[in-house]
Amino acid sequence: MMISPKKVIRSFRHALRGTVKVFREEHSFRVELVAAAAVTVLMFAFGLRTSEKAILVLVMLLVLVLELVNSVFERIADMLKPRFHPYVEDLKDIMAATVLVSAVGAVAIGLLIFWPYIVK
Repeated sequence: MMISPKKVIRSFRHALRGTVKVFREEHSFRVELVAAAAVTVLMFAFGLRTSEKAILVLVMLLVLVLELVNSVFERIADMLKPRFHPYVEDLKDIMAATVLVSAVGAVAIGLLIFWPYIVK
């Protein structure tokens, strides 16, 4: 089976368009990107080991991906508003909590990794 370059390019265009949309419309996503950029700079400034960098990249990606999933759920829930159900608000709150838990976990992992370098 051949991979169609046109389809691959089209897929990347859709993904880029979605990324730009979330970047423009979701304040939390922009804040998380700034935090990820700061962590990336610190990773190289402190000269972390490759395994430590990999862990930090994974947790940063986890937070960003969950924020994207949260944005999808919010849009789906907003489509249901005309037929509002009490669970719509719960759904949005639970998804926000999911992102929050991942962000708190990422901060904890970041502190565990950076702390020894900070106290040196």
